[in-house]
Amino acid sequence: MQFDFFPSRTLTLYLAKLFVVRIIAVLFMLVLVLLALDLLSKTGDILAAPGNGQAEVLRYASLRLPQLVANFLPYSVLLASLLTFWPLNANSEVIAMRAAGLSAHQVLAPMLLTAVLVAAVSFGFNERILTRANATLKAWEAADYGPIPDEDSSAGKPRANIYLTDGENILSAATLSGTGANIVLTGVTWYARAPGGIIREQIRSPRATYAGPGWRLEKPVKFDVAGAITERPATLVVGQNLSPERIMLQSVDPDAQSFWELKQSIDAYETAGRNTDEMRAKWWHRLSGPLSALLMPLLGSIAAFGLARSGQLFVRAIIGMALGFAYFVVDNAALAMGSFGGYPPLLAAWAPFVLFLLVGETVLIRTEE
Repeated sequence: MQFDFFPSRTLTLYLAKLFVVRIIAVLFMLVLVLLALDLLSKTGDILAAPGNGQAEVLRYASLRLPQLVANFLPYSVLLASLLTFWPLNANSEVIAMRAAGLSAHQVLAPMLLTAVLVAAVSFGFNERILTRANATLKAWEAADYGPIPDEDSSAGKPRANIYLTDGENILSAATLSGTGANIVLTGVTWYARAPGGIIREQIRSPRATYAGPGWRLEKPVKFDVAGAITERPATLVVGQNLSPERIMLQSVDPDAQSFWELKQSIDAYETAGRNTDEMRAKWWHRLSGPLSALLMPLLGSIAAFGLARSGQLFVRAIIGMALGFAYFVVDNAALAMGSFGGYPPLLAAWAPFVLFLLVGETVLIRTEE
């Protein structure tokens, strides 16, 4: 049985194939160019680490690739929409479809179905590949592209750029590995501050382990700010109030956790009475982000309709591109506002999607239907 929303099976497959081929081609082109530019800027830093060579450069490329794919897949769908609609309009194929009795929504239906499948693939890709690549790359960058802790199940995922507060004092670390009492911090800096917030002393250490309570700094270098005196004690214990549970709670990286892991972290934060606006906004955006692919054919459809001989086809394509890029700008701004508590997390993640869905439908109906 043929659903009324879709054209014939042959036409559906024809339009979907055109769309998929262009999505893959545009994504490949964008990722290839951007990865090459990124490698040009990062290769020097990678090779500066002792022992690094071509294998480490290729490893960086393999970790950076998922980020570029996830970030630019929606852009690829937008550009592929325009590259599909423009030739169809210029070659009067859209006119032929309309003359056969198809509505504008029926012409778009194969692209919308393809976009839904792209959104599903994007969600799975983000959950299974992107989060792991984010965690590993951040830990590697924090270690200045040197050795990082092994990522086995007992050690847990390494985390990077840890920033913890113990009253007025601050404990920062480049990486964190392990769980519970087996946590190991590397690249540690302890800032002891006066009640007014002024730093009294700074202690640096290459490694810290749990002393129960507190954290034992190995080979510490202590600098007293007031006296400008540097000391090298054998060991020091700092952060008496920083338990392993508190450190694990404070060192959550939403970008390195899967959808369900992030939900568990949000529940743990709420139980501890912590603010969860930023994490909730990113949690909701895990769903609305991939679904942005569904908007791109709708926003780019302005290039599909209207007579090509009117001379406005290029202008229509520019308008479709502008609408698509406007969505990404609004989406990023809303997510930032939601992270700072300016918008409720649900509104920050979904309002841009709903807004531009209505804009796309309005433009489509007013210009064609």
